[in-house]
Amino acid sequence: MRYDEGQGVWQVTDHQHVAAVLADPATYSSDLTPIAPTQQDFETFRQGNFVGMDPPEHRKLRTLVSQAFTPRVVQGLQPRIEAVCTRLLDAVEDHDRFDLVDALAYPLPIIVIAELLGVPAGDHRLFQEWASVLFGGDQLGEAPDMADLERALEAIAPTVREMNGYMLDHIRHRRAHPGEDLTSALIAAEVDGVRLADQEMVGFVALLLVAGHITTTALLGNAVVTFDRHPGTLGALRADPDGLPDALEEVLRWLPPFPELGRRVTRPVELGGHRLPADALVMAHLGAANRDPARFPAPDVFDVRRRPNPHLTFGHGIHFCFGAPLARLEARIAFRLLLERFCDLAVPSSADVVLQNPAVIVGVRHLPVEVKRT
Repeated sequence: MRYDEGQGVWQVTDHQHVAAVLADPATYSSDLTPIAPTQQDFETFRQGNFVGMDPPEHRKLRTLVSQAFTPRVVQGLQPRIEAVCTRLLDAVEDHDRFDLVDALAYPLPIIVIAELLGVPAGDHRLFQEWASVLFGGDQLGEAPDMADLERALEAIAPTVREMNGYMLDHIRHRRAHPGEDLTSALIAAEVDGVRLADQEMVGFVALLLVAGHITTTALLGNAVVTFDRHPGTLGALRADPDGLPDALEEVLRWLPPFPELGRRVTRPVELGGHRLPADALVMAHLGAANRDPARFPAPDVFDVRRRPNPHLTFGHGIHFCFGAPLARLEARIAFRLLLERFCDLAVPSSADVVLQNPAVIVGVRHLPVEVKRT
């Protein structure tokens, strides 16, 4: 690990210490508000954003979502995911070339999570616009400082305000008219006899909607690009579809959508032979930890048969991504159907691939592909 003078942060890059930072929320807090810029609309969102919370508040919200977002619920989504994926691919049936992000990687997970939340799936284009603004990083360079972050917050505040208003209306409607959906279940759920107020639920449901699709979108795009750059991979998976889960795990290790996580030091502490003061900012680099030679044999080799694969892409500890099972299920189904439908899937020109800003998310914004049907 090292101290970055330019950004004023401690960079933690090895697997052991990244895992240690993520596993100790008492020392390395997810609540960055004491040292980060603020903005009024984001404060409304933050009330229910348990990704940026520490215990005990985090436990309450995490327990609520665990009650409603069970493994049985996720597994029960398989037929619906298959149906949505089939319909989206049918829409490009007469195309030999299309944008895989526009056609599949964006709409599939947005539609699935919207239906799960009881939000009108017909509004998925609106949700896609929100995600594009929130994760596009158009206001940021590749190494943003606090001033850059302040400007970015102001620039995207109108989008957050629109999202907050939409979510509040949805929550109030569901409170008055409960349904068989996750929002209704969250409204009814209790922890220690306490339920969430409407305003607390705004950021909570918005987080589920936006974060509930963006990782799958990135994973699908990253997988196509990575497989294309390693000739023979898709052919091998087509011949042995049972290898698909391991291949997707290797994509997650290779290109984590969110390659670093920020933590605030709550008290003076020793880490990796360095003395860190209170309120220091630590960046835990998942991408670097995923290629730590002390943890992964031949870490710079893309190996679709790698096992075990203890990557940290979905985090570690209390903030381990609760949506990981859904992202994995969506990606497996989507790729199984892609392999069944197309005997060839290729990226004809890397020059046409438009990437996201890696300072925000590692993924593709546009991904033109050429296909041949079976």
